[in-house]
Amino acid sequence: MMSNADAPARLAGTRIGLLAESDYVEEEISYYRKRFAEEGAEVVLLTRLWGQPSLTFTGHEQQAPLVVDGDLEQLDYGELHRFAALIVPSGMVADRLRYSEDLEAPAPAVALMRRAFRIPTQLKAFSCHGLSLLSAAPELIEGRSVTCHNNLVGDVRNMGARYLDEDVVVDGDVVTGRTVDQCHLLARAVIERLSAASEAAA
Repeated sequence: MMSNADAPARLAGTRIGLLAESDYVEEEISYYRKRFAEEGAEVVLLTRLWGQPSLTFTGHEQQAPLVVDGDLEQLDYGELHRFAALIVPSGMVADRLRYSEDLEAPAPAVALMRRAFRIPTQLKAFSCHGLSLLSAAPELIEGRSVTCHNNLVGDVRNMGARYLDEDVVVDGDVVTGRTVDQCHLLARAVIERLSAASEAAA
């Protein structure tokens, strides 16, 4: 009888992009990296590098350092198609990444999301406050069913989304989780969706 340790990796060869910035939730990022790796996926940390080869961010609780060298501004459609999913985590990540020094231009992370939403086969997952990244691009989730932190409910409704009072909501290529406490459920939903897509393609 095959144990879980002997089970084949369901996401072997899959790349998952995980957006990062300071004030991230250490336990959440650690969980995603470990859980997706268990399924054989490669997790790539992405951020705006501001022309630097890498940046080191600090976590919200323990001030744990996190070195990120994946530049989200370099992800054109060709590179973006190499990712099966993009995840916007909890904490202040989305709020920091939606900053734009040019008020007439979208933040690079928002521009990235606009490109990603043109790829229906790619999952876009948002945990807790992650949907705030889309505040400058509300058309991306207009009419979509989502969940989020209670503090963001008014915002997502103003963005035209349908809020559901559930821990995790899957609406096509969009997966949302209520809070960081449900990050394991969000990860499970992402794994199940990607695994099903892989099986269908096989």
